[in-house]
Amino acid sequence: MLGASLRRLREERGLTREVAGFHIRASESKISRMELGRVGFKTRDVEDLLTLYGVHDDAERRGLLEMVREANTPGWWHKYGEVLPNWFVTYVGLEEAASVIRTYEVQFVPGLLQTAAYARSVIQLGFPDAPDGEVEKRVHLRMQRQDRLTRKDGPRLWAVVDEAALKRPIGGNAIMREQLQHLLEVSTLPNITLQVMPFRFGMHAAEGGAFTILRFPESDLSDVVYVEQLWGALYLDKREDVDPYLTAMEQLCVESTTPGGTAEILGDLLREI
Repeated sequence: MLGASLRRLREERGLTREVAGFHIRASESKISRMELGRVGFKTRDVEDLLTLYGVHDDAERRGLLEMVREANTPGWWHKYGEVLPNWFVTYVGLEEAASVIRTYEVQFVPGLLQTAAYARSVIQLGFPDAPDGEVEKRVHLRMQRQDRLTRKDGPRLWAVVDEAALKRPIGGNAIMREQLQHLLEVSTLPNITLQVMPFRFGMHAAEGGAFTILRFPESDLSDVVYVEQLWGALYLDKREDVDPYLTAMEQLCVESTTPGGTAEILGDLLREI
């Protein structure tokens, strides 16, 4: 948010990044990183930029400088730093700020919709040698990420789950029964839409695999596509990279079950267990 505001102010004055960088004794690339929110902010640098950009109103300056303090304050998730890879720390911060989260999952139930027992089973599969304390810390982090969904200002979650993820027996019958029942319950919440991509449909628009699209309340901020890999992740925010994922997600939503169809599939799976 702060970086986007600084970019808007600079562009309104018709100044280049090179000129802005020279003014604060920095490079053009540093201004670029600041405007993309990919580097820490120094209060003095922001004060000098605001002066250069003609921002002299005390209230406006105070608001932007308060954003500097907030931008430099570690989020709640940083206390899990020892169990969070650096590439995923970025995602949790983006997820916390998002107003709309759209996700497609193939292998597992989305993390934001997992029960603690299901999450524990998934984490133990991914980290078979992790001690119990580390596993529980990862489970607690996943549960804490879900807290926003039940707040008044929580995000809109739109999840499309491949039927394969619902039929994969993670943790055994009891855990899967609890997980499927949980999906039935959360799918009735007003800010959550859950759809299933059924086997009978065959090929579909997202054969390439799972991805998540994050949208933010600030119009200056572009959508971010998150694509997780085995030991890392891609973060895409350029329009030409984001648009194909938006198209695929729209197509998935058209081709997947309606809310009534989702409840029917979940009910059938529960009766099979």
